[in-house]
Amino acid sequence: MVAEFDIRPGIQALPASAIVTVANHGRGRDGLIPLWFGEGDLPTPDFIREAADRAIRDGHVFYTYQRGLPPLREVLSAYLERVHRVPVPVDRITVTTSGMAAIMNAMQMLVDPGDEVAVVSPVWPNVMAAVRVQGGVPVEVPMTLGNQGWTLDLERLFAACGPRTRAIFVNSPGNPTGWIMPRDDMARVMAFARERGLWVISDEVYARLVYDGRTAAPSFLEVAEPEDKLIVVNSFSKNWAMTGWRLGWMVTPTGLGPVLENLVQFSTSGTPGFIQMAGLAAIEQGEPWVAETVERCRKARDLVCGALAAFPRVRVQPAPGAFYAFFQVEGETDSVALATRIIDEALVGLAPGAAFGQGGEGALRLCYASRLDKLEEAMARLARVLG
Repeated sequence: MVAEFDIRPGIQALPASAIVTVANHGRGRDGLIPLWFGEGDLPTPDFIREAADRAIRDGHVFYTYQRGLPPLREVLSAYLERVHRVPVPVDRITVTTSGMAAIMNAMQMLVDPGDEVAVVSPVWPNVMAAVRVQGGVPVEVPMTLGNQGWTLDLERLFAACGPRTRAIFVNSPGNPTGWIMPRDDMARVMAFARERGLWVISDEVYARLVYDGRTAAPSFLEVAEPEDKLIVVNSFSKNWAMTGWRLGWMVTPTGLGPVLENLVQFSTSGTPGFIQMAGLAAIEQGEPWVAETVERCRKARDLVCGALAAFPRVRVQPAPGAFYAFFQVEGETDSVALATRIIDEALVGLAPGAAFGQGGEGALRLCYASRLDKLEEAMARLARVLG
């Protein structure tokens, strides 16, 4: 029916999400174990929900500051300095209605029709779609999977940046791979972007989900100057189990505040105050929750990757970050068909690798932010198809 209406051809041509296609095939099936979306199985902790309840009772239900409540922005400033050991003044922080909204704000600021964005892939499909919504062209720079996990050839990334390139997009820790860009590589990318006059958009939503004892993964904030062309995107969704709340933030160079205030005003007119108060509680009281989440996911990662490694056709490496197993299946060339068959034969929902761009076909993504007993059952079921 869409073809009958006069809408932008680029919007009409946007591909459907392969993850949603697979999920729609499995929704509503009795006994299915859904591991296809990027969220855990625990609800938002009580101290966050109670903060939202109090905020509603206290009247935080009206229009509010477009760039976010001042107390929340101040807390985020202190949080970023504590985690990344670099000062991030309040005037560089804008609260958004989700990390995805922050990505869209970045694309709206930077991308004109025909502009290119170099995107390290495999990557969350919404990133490339956000570029296309603006009429831009995402240029994928595929990583490679070897014995040391996923790696990025920086020279390949730099070579992908041509005369129409406007920005470089990096997601670290990565969805779906769990790859973490080393700090030295971040410094090289920032120096290249500075020399070429390019923007860097860094999606650091999974920054706290790392398994080597660090407080957080390296951030581009640690290697950039305050006035560099850098936008760092973050979210409350993963670290504090707030996927449904739609709350995020972005860090930009000083001076972009009025531009972002306009963009927020003309899109959402601001994030609900009571949700921001919940986010404030997450930052102020949430460190024990984050630590428990990391340890829970570490155990789940070891269980899942150990089981998958025992399947003869599966190639998997435990990832250093995020909460996904992104594994390749030998002989499979249609990951959507494979994910659909796994639903039919094993009642386990996985995301098809084709959704994540070049290098993803033939692979599947499994979110292991779940109870160990549920994951054990999922592994037993997957053995019917992959074992």
